[in-house]
Amino acid sequence: MTHNPLPVERRFTHDLSSRVTAGHQVRDVMWAVIAALVPGLLALIWQSGPGVLVQCSLAVASALIGESMALKLRSRPARPSLNDLSAMVTAILLGLSVPGLAPWWVITLGTLFAILLGKQVYGGLGCNPFNPAMVGYAILLVSFPQEMTHWPAEPVGLGETLHAIFGEMDSHRPDALAMATPLDASRTPPAMGHSTATPGGLVPASHSDSWVNLGYLLGGLWLLRRKLIDGRISAGVLAGLTACALGFYLEDSSRYPSPAFHLFSGATMLAAFFIATDPVSAATTPRGRWIYAAGIGVLIYVIRTWGGYPDGVAFAVLLMNLTAPTLDHFTRPRAYGHPR
Repeated sequence: MTHNPLPVERRFTHDLSSRVTAGHQVRDVMWAVIAALVPGLLALIWQSGPGVLVQCSLAVASALIGESMALKLRSRPARPSLNDLSAMVTAILLGLSVPGLAPWWVITLGTLFAILLGKQVYGGLGCNPFNPAMVGYAILLVSFPQEMTHWPAEPVGLGETLHAIFGEMDSHRPDALAMATPLDASRTPPAMGHSTATPGGLVPASHSDSWVNLGYLLGGLWLLRRKLIDGRISAGVLAGLTACALGFYLEDSSRYPSPAFHLFSGATMLAAFFIATDPVSAATTPRGRWIYAAGIGVLIYVIRTWGGYPDGVAFAVLLMNLTAPTLDHFTRPRAYGHPR
């Protein structure tokens, strides 16, 4: 008779105990993540104007209200959950991902989706199988594709920014406010001169993408030095994306962008250091994390190159979130003296 050390009901479990960073309180970790996002945030403000600050502020306010309402409906105390700052981190990640000139109701709805459908419906922090910020972002991208294209072509002043965000819901924004992103341009056949891809995705709006990604890289390396995120996940995402990009670039460099372009365009560094490393929705075993992260990198490349959106971070992360429990099950380390 084959020995099975686990009862049937526990054979597909996702270990939650390993998700707490040893020696750190959740609130301290969240503060560190917020601080690490500052270099990328400053680069994004320099690139496109203060719209990102307005979006992040609206997202934080919506997250705190949504979290409080959900906890009240669940008859749970609100103060402990609000004090751990996890809702604020989710809001800021979403605020950094939404175009700076998107109408106010876009970020408000997206944040409520993230908090309610991505987190509270599963029981709150530590129980959600998907990254909440990416749940909110994916819903926005599918539901409101037009509003998700309002990346400014150049830095926009505060007055014009506020008018674009809180003004009338114009069906057509001025051409001077919007432009194709570098990832859009990379998908453009040379003979056409313009992109046929649906605009959107987690992409900043100008050729200063590299500075924004360098800012996120700087913050991510600081988190790694403090051992607040798992370097295997960050390395796996970048390795998966680089391997795919390098292979196709060597095959036809006139058609496929270089690995450097992919690494420093769109939301690559934000994904590698701040989104994929979410300890709740990622795989937890050592081998599982490598597979999980590499899968995200590969999917980002596939969606960017052949999918319907210029950047595929949100969909790549959510798809690999879905596989995390299975990866943990099949890559669980074998205890000495016991069968696998």
